[in-house]
Amino acid sequence: MDVGIGLLTAASAVRRLRPDADLVLSSDPDGMPWGPRTPEDITARALAVAEAAAARRPHALVVACNTATVHALPALRARFEPELPVIGTVPAIKPAAVGGGPLAVWATPATTGSPYQTDLIRRFADGAAVTEVPCPGLSDAVEQGDEDAIGLAIAAAALRTPAGVRSVVLGCTHYELVADRIRAALERPGPPRLLLHGSAHAVAAQCLRRIGRPPAPRSPADGTLTVILSGREALLPAPASTYAEGRFLLREPARPRGRQGAVRPAAAAAGRESSGRQRRPGPWRCGGR
Repeated sequence: MDVGIGLLTAASAVRRLRPDADLVLSSDPDGMPWGPRTPEDITARALAVAEAAAARRPHALVVACNTATVHALPALRARFEPELPVIGTVPAIKPAAVGGGPLAVWATPATTGSPYQTDLIRRFADGAAVTEVPCPGLSDAVEQGDEDAIGLAIAAAALRTPAGVRSVVLGCTHYELVADRIRAALERPGPPRLLLHGSAHAVAAQCLRRIGRPPAPRSPADGTLTVILSGREALLPAPASTYAEGRFLLREPARPRGRQGAVRPAAAAAGRESSGRQRRPGPWRCGGR
């Protein structure tokens, strides 16, 4: 679940680890954006999005949204656990700090400087040189698939990022969809190569641990995809297919992305169907709950 298509990164990470997983993607386009809302309003909307997903009886609920994790994770866990494990998304500050060197945390203006992020930096990067970089407009531009706005937002954030930074934490799930463009805007000639730290793979791995399903990347690629937009089953929003992760989930072939250059090949499998779901998700192919 997420407010928008930022959930594509975690969903595609789960799909790569378990091609047989039935995925339910629940988001809230009617309520966008969540950032300017009060914590109480964010929590209420996150609960509604989660309820729409939980009605499909999943094995786990992944909160693939930093904003929802910050404000709504306790309420979501109180509502659904222990019957339904809830996995939050935390910026990858700890692994970035372990790598050493100055680091930057790119996040939404609402998250930058928040007590939540400040506490993560204090706990996991104490003593390291950390620069918090607000990225106004970037998540909205990614959500809309607006290439020009994405470029402008990345360029502005890059100007606020110190030249000596060796690691950048992508503190919003939307940013992982344009990681290559962020790297191109920040990387300097010569070693060491800039390291970008996202959360999608770690979140997917934690999800599988919580439900006792080990990774099986060679399992049959027969997992289904159901999309829920503000409680309604539908197709993924059109901008999703402009990103490699969206095409991978839809099992569409890779194609060039204009100024962004080539993308990674998508999975070679069945084409996209004409409805918002391929089949109604049921139990995992590897066994019951």
